[in-house]
Amino acid sequence: MGVQTVRLPDQIARRLDKLAKSTKRSKSSFIVEALELYLDERDDLETALARVREPRAEYLDHDEVKRALGLD
Repeated sequence: MGVQTVRLPDQIARRLDKLAKSTKRSKSSFIVEALELYLDERDDLETALARVREPRAEYLDHDEVKRALGLD
């Protein structure tokens, strides 16, 4: 397992400390959880941007999607 040093703004550090104490979990567990969520979201964003940039991509407008799903 890798070790990283992170400098946190005082306000975030205080909030993290309070949360860790109130839940009896380590600060590291919250940092890992937050990074996992962020990285998952970032991966999704990169995938979406790659699809939008695809020159041969085809798009449907809102009304076309509703018709295709039988929602009109």
